[in-house]
Amino acid sequence: MTRARTPRPHEVAAARRDPRLIRAINERRTDDAWRSRGVCRRHDPETFFPAPSEPPDTALALCRGCEVQGACLAWALDAGDCHGVWGATTPRERRAMGVVWRGETVAAEATVPSPLGELVILPSQRMAPEAVLEHVRCAS
Repeated sequence: MTRARTPRPHEVAAARRDPRLIRAINERRTDDAWRSRGVCRRHDPETFFPAPSEPPDTALALCRGCEVQGACLAWALDAGDCHGVWGATTPRERRAMGVVWRGETVAAEATVPSPLGELVILPSQRMAPEAVLEHVRCAS
């Protein structure tokens, strides 16, 4: 098995504009019963988990016509699933989308009140809230 590489900046930039990701963000956690309506329920699961030497074209074609594509992709990005076809995306596409997805989640919850106003913590700077406050006190 080969190790997955980190997405390149241009791949992440393209993922930000991808309509599939935008749909997944809009449909995140809005439909808990999405699995029961997926097109994949009527097909062999191996179709959606092709071998590395096989193209995922059949699975992608089936997913593109599925009504729960956004919820499926949102689940895969939340779970960090890096295998198979989910929400009409390949693992490589989801790695780039995952960077954007995690940034959306972290940005929403990454503000910590401090004496200096709002402090925004970037994903690479995450630390425990008490360590952040200690860091702010030392900087003052």
